[in-house]
Amino acid sequence: MVDWNLAVATATRLLRPGPDVSQDEARAVVAELRRHAKSSEEHVRAFTRMIPDGARVRDTPVLVVDRPGWVKANAAGFRAVLKPLLGKMSERRGSGPGGAVLGAVGGKVTGVEVGMLLSFLASRVLGQYETFAPATRELPAGENGGGRLLLVAPNVVHVERELEVDPHDFRLWVCLHEETHRTQFTGVQWLRDHLEGEIQAFLGETDVDPMTVLERLREAAQALAGGRTEGEEGEGGHSIVELVQTPAQREILGRLTAVMSLLEGHADYVMDGVGPEVVPSVAEIREKFQQRRARGASRLDMALRKLLGLDAKLRQYRDGERFVRAVVDEVGMDGFNRVWTSPNTLPTKAEIAKPADWIARVHRRAE
Repeated sequence: MVDWNLAVATATRLLRPGPDVSQDEARAVVAELRRHAKSSEEHVRAFTRMIPDGARVRDTPVLVVDRPGWVKANAAGFRAVLKPLLGKMSERRGSGPGGAVLGAVGGKVTGVEVGMLLSFLASRVLGQYETFAPATRELPAGENGGGRLLLVAPNVVHVERELEVDPHDFRLWVCLHEETHRTQFTGVQWLRDHLEGEIQAFLGETDVDPMTVLERLREAAQALAGGRTEGEEGEGGHSIVELVQTPAQREILGRLTAVMSLLEGHADYVMDGVGPEVVPSVAEIREKFQQRRARGASRLDMALRKLLGLDAKLRQYRDGERFVRAVVDEVGMDGFNRVWTSPNTLPTKAEIAKPADWIARVHRRAE
């Protein structure tokens, strides 16, 4: 269904050039990001009062990568996570409607389309905790198949220059966010397995016509090539995540949305909470970064954000941060940390919007 090697090659060929830096500057940025990633561990643990498992931390490496490195890592991750779904789609291709057309299109065309999407995303990600990270030739996975933390150096430099903020403060600020994700997954032993189970359950329920998936990819590829999509006008348009068909899928997607809002909002809350003590210009950074998010970009960029579901990602940051702040203000950090007790204490999608309902449910039951 997807020629992953061609996807990586296509993305790498189409990548935008990174910011202009000398070799000495590049080495200095990489070294500083590594130092900040290390120092962030202590800051995040002290603020969150979460104690990661030492062995799990050792099994989740911190890697500073360039844009091609990010592409390789994410292609490998997508391939691993989507393997069951693509296997099912491949079977349908041979027997269902559209099989002959899919045979003609082939994995190579799909690989080019996936590569175009990866090239678009590769210049926008500052950092990423890869929860499901298989090893690649260039990028090792954790010793026990755990996650890994990626910091995308050229993107960090690009944004700090664009915002005209203190580069050293900005690099630490980014590391605080990403280290919070590493702390979440190394401190909550059941979280990774729970998330993987939900994703696989969602994919297992998927029974879509493979042509529909290819149409979504083609819409994105056409947008990248300068074509026009419905989403450019702010109306209509389709998101890849809208390939939800069954009530079971909608229920699972609601739970996934809630947990991702929690994880992203918690990371935003922590990076700003730790910030005043260790990042002197945190207020300026946050204000300019929020303005950058609000401004958005071109109509093309907005169309792609909708298609890929990235507009939902931005809402997750905002809604999740409000949930965490409201809960901590009401019951303190220790009270908030009851969220990590079990999957049953995770907030629902409705509770993300109404933190008082989560407090009433979890704290009343605990008492």
